[in-house]
Amino acid sequence: MRVANSLKTLKLRHKDCRIVRRKGRVYVINKTNPRFKARQG
Repeated sequence: MRVANSLKTLKLRHKDCRIVRRKGRVYVINKTNPRFKARQG
């Protein structure tokens, strides 16, 4: 899990990355490669 200021850059790492909002935090998750996780806030 990477904590980042800009999730847009992390979303561009892989084509399957999605941005999800949970409990006031913004997450980047990736179903095909679960290593690519990030959160903001």
